[in-house]
Amino acid sequence: QGQLVESGGGLVQPGGSLRLSCAASGFTLDYYAIGWFRQAPGKEREGVSRISSSTSDGTTDYADSVQGRFTISRDNAKNTVYLQMSSLKPEDTAVYYCATDRRGPDPGCSYYIDDYYGYWGQGPQVPVSS
Repeated sequence: QGQLVESGGGLVQPGGSLRLSCAASGFTLDYYAIGWFRQAPGKEREGVSRISSSTSDGTTDYADSVQGRFTISRDNAKNTVYLQMSSLKPEDTAVYYCATDRRGPDPGCSYYIDDYYGYWGQGPQVPVSS
């Protein structure tokens, strides 16, 4: 049975940085495009970033709200995807989830539709506060 295990969450001050990790067990993460989502208190879950399989050049996408501040990457040797978050703002406070896109290595559209995602991580909290 495959699963995704996230790590790296925790309290960070505004302007600070944090790196989230999403490690897969039981399957090869690079078979899939991977999305990062977040859900802030009282709000719906939203897509943050995604990365295609390295077989599709690992193309990336970012929500406008995080463009230029967040970087998604993958380390296939470690079967892990990362989300490097910098210049964090209080409005980045949320529970962050990684997930595998069931459609495969490089779906060319509809990056952040929940129904397309299969395995989900447990969602570490990232409070951004002074």
